[in-house]
Amino acid sequence: MPEKKTITFGVFELDLTAGELRKSGTRLRLQGQPLQVLALLLERAGDVVTREELRQSLWSSDTFVDFDHSLNTAINKVRDALGDSAASPRYIETLSRRGYRFIAPVHRAKSLVAAAEQPAGIVALPDPPAANTTRPSTTTGMPPEVHPELEVPIPNRAITRGLFFLIQLMYLIFYIVALFRLHAIQALADSFLSSWGAITLFVVAMVTAGIGIPVRCYLTSAVAFDYRRLGETFRRIFPFVLLLDELWAVAPFLLIHKIGLGGAFAVSAALLYVPFSERTLIRMAYVKREVR
Repeated sequence: MPEKKTITFGVFELDLTAGELRKSGTRLRLQGQPLQVLALLLERAGDVVTREELRQSLWSSDTFVDFDHSLNTAINKVRDALGDSAASPRYIETLSRRGYRFIAPVHRAKSLVAAAEQPAGIVALPDPPAANTTRPSTTTGMPPEVHPELEVPIPNRAITRGLFFLIQLMYLIFYIVALFRLHAIQALADSFLSSWGAITLFVVAMVTAGIGIPVRCYLTSAVAFDYRRLGETFRRIFPFVLLLDELWAVAPFLLIHKIGLGGAFAVSAALLYVPFSERTLIRMAYVKREVR
């Protein structure tokens, strides 16, 4: 009787001999090319399997098909069967412009039927360990997903969204306090600016605060409710947000009599960086992926 090979990962088990995928013992409806794609990824778990390698393994050179569409369909069917997603992969990771990688720990096993057929006194030796490589081990845990544009591990979305929320709250407080203390701003501006300069500063503070409040309310509610298109929306409005934030970055100099020139300069320098940190946080929380 031929030996039975199985690969186990999580609650799933792939029987390579029978060509069956089971979840907690229940057979799943996954056949044909999707099953072959999963088998190939499992056989090379932890390694990058390029799209070209998948094409050569599963589609012969004389087969005329829309390869990209067929492969995308097969990957989507595998993900549906595993309850996986491209946005937050637990099993199959998409590597932009390269291919795919199976990232969950796997365990390969052989049926006891084959072992029982061995002559008495012969003990099967375990497979030799694979050569040590620099890639993360698939038996010690999943390697972190890398951002396709920033080339850094993607952090927990709750953290990035929380930090972005706090930045919007900070600006809301700035605007509200400024509007409540417009008379103090005008008095301070009159002390070191000409009459026209003081009026200009007063009008700019009032107008930008009035515009900034609804913008921050929108961004705060969008990130709080995890609006899925926030990343795309923020990219479109970023030039305006950048201009607004850079104008308010000079606000600490209005407190120069209280915090000194050095303190005002340090706080202003930090505020100049804040809009770029907002953009980075949004890019990490709402990853823009290529449609594969």
